Amino acid sequence: MKLLVLGSGGREHALAWRLAQDPDVSYVLSAPGNPGLAATGRIVPVDLTDPQGVLAVARRERVDLTVVGPEAPLERGMADVFRQAGLPIVGPSKHGAALECSKAFAKAFMARHGIPTADFAVCDSVDDALAAVGGDRFGFPVVIKADGLAAGKGVVIAADRAEAEAAVRAAMVDRQFGDAGGRLVIEECLTGPEVSYFVLADGRDAIDLGTAHDHKRIFDDDRGPNTGGMGAFAPSPLLSAEQAREVRQQIVAPVLAGFAAEGDPYRGFLYVSLMLTPRGLRVIEFNVRLGDPETQVILPLLKGPFARALMASAAGSVLDTPLGFSGQRAVGVVIASRGYPTSADAGRVIHGLDRIGDPDVVVFHSGTKPAGDNLVTAGGRVLTVVARDTTYETAMDRAYAAVSAIRFDGMQYRRDIGRKAL
Repeated sequence: MKLLVLGSGGREHALAWRLAQDPDVSYVLSAPGNPGLAATGRIVPVDLTDPQGVLAVARRERVDLTVVGPEAPLERGMADVFRQAGLPIVGPSKHGAALECSKAFAKAFMARHGIPTADFAVCDSVDDALAAVGGDRFGFPVVIKADGLAAGKGVVIAADRAEAEAAVRAAMVDRQFGDAGGRLVIEECLTGPEVSYFVLADGRDAIDLGTAHDHKRIFDDDRGPNTGGMGAFAPSPLLSAEQAREVRQQIVAPVLAGFAAEGDPYRGFLYVSLMLTPRGLRVIEFNVRLGDPETQVILPLLKGPFARALMASAAGSVLDTPLGFSGQRAVGVVIASRGYPTSADAGRVIHGLDRIGDPDVVVFHSGTKPAGDNLVTAGGRVLTVVARDTTYETAMDRAYAAVSAIRFDGMQYRRDIGRKAL
């Protein structure tokens, strides 16, 4: 098979890296790609906001399967355009993508189909939102979410009424998140540990791709502002086999049945962000693609014909592909630029990648670009350094040994990724 991976971040680098090792795959193209992805196959320039343009690339390159990495192209109907043209693609329809791209849609969908989640209110005006956070229904702390896509930063957990009202005004009046914050979802604040659960769906059923634990805060011990993710480890030791069955029965199965009943079977990746509360499993949110940096730690542990499973998902055929897991542990540390998450100090020369000789360490590129003979920073999150080993502790040691070989001016990273697993 000749594959096309859409995207330019660490998630897409991990996807292309894993698929390039698959015996069913003859070639992997990436669009628009990054310098790391160039090592797995040819880079093709493309505008991911233009589904017809991407379709033209897939036809010209005669690819057998297209795999969508980020959520934004799915929101624009990328999968619909490909399916109407008869080309296989991994990813849900625009309607299915609303499960991530609209918090209000997701909450209403969960309410319709009996999927456990936090109590919520959807607010279309400042007055409605202020009334919701000021009443007795939710108490404090209270969660305020921008309805639309906000690059993982559209959530505020307000400790008191003043902070909640300020968050409402920042989103709806000051337009802190642009159009994404024009509608807000107000939620009760759940408590408990979080787990990320990943599946690949064929419209009727799904197969597991693993679990992971993400680290959103910028600083050690979960301090500082939220980011897109500063590291992850896999699998999560928090979810028991019984709880995993509950996720399949109470969450994944109703999602698939719900979309099928609404006439639009869900095909593609589904990422369930869970909280293990004292009252049981609750969905924090859904993503309609794999996570970043979670993909970088789950795919190195995945065994079996991954490309064949993706093709079955795209075709809507039975997903009976025997995928399994290595039994190892993976720890991934994100190295970010100075100023992240509020800004990115770009153009800094990256040194030391050639000094990493550990065969069980992989470095995935997120925000890099070539500059003459050098590789330089080109984004907030620059690299994800992933190590595999038999224990979390040894995987941590190997990951951080590799991180210590890398340097660029202003680099920052957390030093506690994986500690929660110990």
